[in-house]
Amino acid sequence: MSRKLLKFLILFDNPSLLYIPGQFLTGRVLVELDEETPFHGLFLSVVGEGCVRLRSRGQERLYDKESYIDFRIRLLGETGQGPSLLSPGIHSFPYKLGLPLGLPSTFLGKHGWVQYFCKAALKEPSGLVHKNQQVFIVMSPIDLNLEPPAIAQPFHCEIEHKLNCLTGSVKCKIRLNRGGFIPGTTIQYTGNGKVVYTERRELASLKRPRIKAGGKDEWINEKIEIPPCPPTNLRGSHLIRIQYDLFFVISPRSFDKKIKLQLPILIATYPLRDGTMPRDSKDRYPTILPTYRTTNDTKAISNKQQ
Repeated sequence: MSRKLLKFLILFDNPSLLYIPGQFLTGRVLVELDEETPFHGLFLSVVGEGCVRLRSRGQERLYDKESYIDFRIRLLGETGQGPSLLSPGIHSFPYKLGLPLGLPSTFLGKHGWVQYFCKAALKEPSGLVHKNQQVFIVMSPIDLNLEPPAIAQPFHCEIEHKLNCLTGSVKCKIRLNRGGFIPGTTIQYTGNGKVVYTERRELASLKRPRIKAGGKDEWINEKIEIPPCPPTNLRGSHLIRIQYDLFFVISPRSFDKKIKLQLPILIATYPLRDGTMPRDSKDRYPTILPTYRTTNDTKAISNKQQ
């Protein structure tokens, strides 16, 4: 950065950097100068993009990309006019932009991402361009009260598995009062209309000691705390799909395969409004999300795997 340019910052009015589609993105670009300096213009871009990429034989291959926001405004100078002269000291250039409805939530995965950021460019008459960027977070809410009524109904799953003729069988029953914050997430990456990769993560888990032959174990009102994560499905993105599931796994002591029960659930941001929820319950938004931006600027190529 030039000595005469002491500071060049993008600041948001919202210190949490967390925004909901439909809200206004407001803040200012701060420029501090050590001496009087002419500038051709100050430009601000607000960008939202989704990307899916895979690595093959050590080379990165980008399968697909889509754009959600691409706003560009000029904060200093006018087209066709000469340079603007800024005096020594601090200069503040405010901005205000409305975020469109239907934006997918911020997400960073192993093979893809959905990210939002502001870019500022300060151009000198000599052709020198000073650049800066700042990531912000979008959380697209999902209201359980607007989902199909079945989401609010209790559901259960049960299985009886015969191990072998010597050890007998295992019976397992699971019952949930409704969808909840529970472990297991499957992420699908889509390139040009087809699934190119599936990634699985475990968000949280509980484990109990072994059960003796002929015995049983009951889990009553067990709770699992889930870390901050985007809502189900990244609605608004056509490239990445997120699904949350509860897996109950039984590991027999014999050589039999593990017994798994899988219950798909919906993770949302607005809880069900019924008599079991406190009246003052607030929307569940993550307090910690990624605030750095992937900087790979590769170009899209064919999605054929080699």
